[in-house]
Amino acid sequence: MLRRVTQFTLGFLLFGVFLLGGARLTAQTATTVGQVGQTFTGTTWVGQFYNTTDLSGSVVAIAQFATGLNKNWGATAPTDGNNAPIAGVSADNFSARFAAAETIGAGTYQFSLTADDGARLLIDGVPIIDTFASTSLTNQTASVQLSGGTYTLVVEYVERSGNAVLQLSWTLGAISGTVGPTGTTPPIASAQVVGVRGQALRSGPYLGASLVNVLHTAKDYTLLARNRSEGIYTWYLVQVNVETTATTTDANGTPTTSTVLTPGQTGWTSGRYLTITGNPDALPIISTLYDQIDTAALTGVTGATRSVMNLRIRPSARTARLGQIPWGDTVAIIGRTVQDGKNFWYHVYYEGKVGWILAAYVGTRGDMDLVPIR
Repeated sequence: MLRRVTQFTLGFLLFGVFLLGGARLTAQTATTVGQVGQTFTGTTWVGQFYNTTDLSGSVVAIAQFATGLNKNWGATAPTDGNNAPIAGVSADNFSARFAAAETIGAGTYQFSLTADDGARLLIDGVPIIDTFASTSLTNQTASVQLSGGTYTLVVEYVERSGNAVLQLSWTLGAISGTVGPTGTTPPIASAQVVGVRGQALRSGPYLGASLVNVLHTAKDYTLLARNRSEGIYTWYLVQVNVETTATTTDANGTPTTSTVLTPGQTGWTSGRYLTITGNPDALPIISTLYDQIDTAALTGVTGATRSVMNLRIRPSARTARLGQIPWGDTVAIIGRTVQDGKNFWYHVYYEGKVGWILAAYVGTRGDMDLVPIR
């Protein structure tokens, strides 16, 4: 059970328990993550950005922050976890919602949230720190006792004007023992591939998005978010962890070898052949790169259709059809997806419309190296 040590009234604790009503009760020994005094920032945060100051309106950009939320953007527009500019987000008057599923060992933690202008921290839906209304630099801390497990951390942030700063960390103050029968562990967002030998991991939630990896059976994959824009099956943003072995030696010189998981590649996979552990409806619904590139610049590369072509809103025959392109007409190619080293779908302009067509039935003219792979 998540228990707030300071500044919580009994009524607010009951409200927090109500929010966590769908969580599973477990009786298990929690694996302690880290040592007393160690500070954490989280891994693989997913952020959704809005060009409003109240998290309203359309999502204008999605960005990942693989090593935590520790950003001082100054007076410039925000950058992602790799310090790359986040296209479409203003330098001022924007807001963002960041989410991460974090495995945290049992113990008492000091959470620290620094923001300019405002921010709030929620753990499994329970507000822990809230300075969202602030218009200046603030740093707030809260002591929280966790029973151990996988928690959903959400940070909501607003930048109104001037400098933009967002930093979150938590420090282990004391280690707890075991999780008793009354301990609450939130749903674990993970999945296994079933019914097929392997499942495609793609750059977006579409059958025609670029193939970036293959998911295998008998492995657990962390789910970060979901998307339903293809219309039939829910797609999930997957974290592919990298397994390495580490050997430690105790005071008696006895070596112990353990498997260490570190966050690796992310991508999208269909839920059709997944067995999911936990409640997938708790995952955030996010948009993707494909929702942001319909105004891409011309590349100078054109294509001639070799069949009557369906122009789709996204690279999948399961998405809405915008119209048809007659045999032999010319399109401007502004993007592409690839699979097995070959062009798969083309992103095109045609008679004032922008959409996607299958690459197999298009002859091209121009330097394809100028056409970005999506």
